[in-house]
Amino acid sequence: MGTWRKSSRSNTETACVEVARLVGVMAVRDSKNPGGPVLRFPMVSGGSFLDRLKKA
Repeated sequence: MGTWRKSSRSNTETACVEVARLVGVMAVRDSKNPGGPVLRFPMVSGGSFLDRLKKA
């Protein structure tokens, strides 16, 4: 899997999100549970998803 990068908006108490770019796919996971489920988005959809998160 690609290199995981923690979101600059994450904090240690409630919102901890990491992203990794793979070939044609962006993966998102909860950094507090790295062995847990991973969401995978096509790069076009993933970019839209992250844009919406930034506005939240």
